[in-house]
Amino acid sequence: MDVTRATLPGVSTVVHQFVTRDGQRFGVLVEKAGGRRILVYDSADPDTPLQTITLDQGEADELADILHSRPVLDRIAYLERRFAEFVEAAR
Repeated sequence: MDVTRATLPGVSTVVHQFVTRDGQRFGVLVEKAGGRRILVYDSADPDTPLQTITLDQGEADELADILHSRPVLDRIAYLERRFAEFVEAAR
């Protein structure tokens, strides 16, 4: 995925724009006051959002929890368990 980040001049708002491997475009607009907007772009006009979804802080947090992969510590613990299994099997 290609990700770009830009600060909009004069409004202290940051927009993160994403292009997936399939060429789909979307963005996340982060407002200084904490609001978030998901921008869905039309493939025919990649500069103008086709749809804007406004999220309050709680909704943004809930979506982030859903999208977030397992924490790093959980992944490390999993790898340590798998390594111990391989070592035990090799004995």
